[in-house]
Amino acid sequence: MSNRLVFSSIVVLFLALHSIAAQAKPQRIIALAPHITEMLYAIGAGEQLVGVSDYSDYPIAASTLPSVANYASINLEAVLALRPDLVIAWKTGNPQADIARLQQFGIKVVFSDPLTLDDIATELRFLGEVTENTPQANDVASQFSQQLAELRAKFQHKKPVTVFFAMSTAPLSTVANNAWPQQMLHICAAQNSFASAKGDYPQVGIEQIIAAQPQVIIQAQRDNVVADFSYWQRFNTLPAVKKSQYLTVNADYLYRTTPRTLLGIKQLCEGVDSYR
Repeated sequence: MSNRLVFSSIVVLFLALHSIAAQAKPQRIIALAPHITEMLYAIGAGEQLVGVSDYSDYPIAASTLPSVANYASINLEAVLALRPDLVIAWKTGNPQADIARLQQFGIKVVFSDPLTLDDIATELRFLGEVTENTPQANDVASQFSQQLAELRAKFQHKKPVTVFFAMSTAPLSTVANNAWPQQMLHICAAQNSFASAKGDYPQVGIEQIIAAQPQVIIQAQRDNVVADFSYWQRFNTLPAVKKSQYLTVNADYLYRTTPRTLLGIKQLCEGVDSYR
């Protein structure tokens, strides 16, 4: 049987099943980004998940679910075969053309699109509503907001420390404006000389970094992986290099907009604080 006939059969089967009245509470949910998956588990909706996207590895249970998407595309056949009641997509992270195709098949799609740290609590409450897990979602959201406020009160008004956040060294790039790590640096009173550069993740020159004279160099790294700061050793005119003031922060805590973001802020702030 050709791939086209297989896909057509899946579509026909899906539409037939989808025409049956759905239960009020969505029992079969697909999450199309790791942060969405993690948030759903946090609010008690993990058992409703039937599909996720690549790199959805927290909690461990998420890694056992079939992946139906990556940053570049959504496997439409795989999504239809899972017969979802609800698909939760990342508004700025999933291909819009693929989302439109899903909607054409009659699949209910809602969107996650957190842009600020405070939006995480808003997203948790929203996901609680669409998955019918409102009480637990509201509790998790309230705890998140309270702990975020406590971190701001503790660190935001401390004496600034000049830092360079190294997104990569080849090419040299950093964070700025509304990038997640930049929002966290602001809470930690970590002064980023490139905070107002063009774009959220600008490329910079080593001459600019030398001129900025950072006291601390920060890199994000996956858990249990040792960060490599050897690139910086040749630039011993930098205060951070002279004093070996390097800081590693868990990449998942920094880049995924979930309740674990609080762990990233705490880790970052306490690390910067140790060099004040």
